[in-house]
Amino acid sequence: MAQSGKGKLNYRCPSCFMRDIDMDMFYDPNKGEYYCIRCCYCGKEEDVLKKNQMARFRYRSMLTRITAWED
Repeated sequence: MAQSGKGKLNYRCPSCFMRDIDMDMFYDPNKGEYYCIRCCYCGKEEDVLKKNQMARFRYRSMLTRITAWED
């Protein structure tokens, strides 16, 4: 997605990303938290990073071709 320019970095919304929707989050400097304009998710930077790391862990082997199972 395009850079929105409202925050330090663009983070994906963890709630939308778990449903295969690539949605950037916006930063609210008054509250000091990120929020999604598509769903009701909002949270601090640490919470967003932790949940995005969970998504990376779940999809880590998505592009790896598995040819045989190991015992």
